[in-house]
Amino acid sequence: MTTIALYNLKGGVGKTASSVNMAYLSAKEGMKTLLWDIDPQGSSSFYFQVKHKVKGGIKKILSPDTDPEDLITATDFENLDIITADQSAKGLDLLLEEMQTGKKRLKNALSRFSKKYQIVIIDCPPGLSALAENIFFASDIVLMPMIPTTLSLRTYQMVKDFFKDRDLDLSKLMCFFTMVDLRKNMHHEIMDQLFKDKRFFSNYIPYLSDVEKMGVHLSPVEAFAPNSYAARCYSDLWDEIREGL
Repeated sequence: MTTIALYNLKGGVGKTASSVNMAYLSAKEGMKTLLWDIDPQGSSSFYFQVKHKVKGGIKKILSPDTDPEDLITATDFENLDIITADQSAKGLDLLLEEMQTGKKRLKNALSRFSKKYQIVIIDCPPGLSALAENIFFASDIVLMPMIPTTLSLRTYQMVKDFFKDRDLDLSKLMCFFTMVDLRKNMHHEIMDQLFKDKRFFSNYIPYLSDVEKMGVHLSPVEAFAPNSYAARCYSDLWDEIREGL
């Protein structure tokens, strides 16, 4: 089982759209895929039109006494299941601190799905916290979508510093650009600068209306616009990521 966390220190960078589309593409290729929506906003759950299944909130999900099958909801797409978000996830940082199990709690919870799923994709909330540390430790890849702006340079460095300060494996951190507008010189310049860092995939997601329309169609891009440029961009990016799994 390979675990991929879609993460950024800040919101509004295309993290959830990427989580949804990558989970869909993974499942379409025949890999049994689980999407875990940890973000309290529940946007991934909203796109797949599923409601929270587990009573008792995130604490029950982390409990070793909970049956994993009770956590999972099937989507309308073959091979793709989801653990939906709920508002109790807002207190997950405090809960992890109270449990005093360091950075291993989330990894232990995920291990229960290893026999059933080949790919687990985590849609993470923003911020640097005990939850982030747990996610980074549990994941095989921490995939960071970035808009090519000057603020992103600072954000990227802060995340790298967090890995180093917590003695986490920095080789897990990989990045790709989203909401790219090549008409802007700044986007060109920042992409050229960061492509020199081998953590960045060559494929990227442009700023496209079909990505925004996911909220209208409540589905991944390829499900409602299979021949669109946006669908091809996500497919090319996913192919590049999958080659490195």
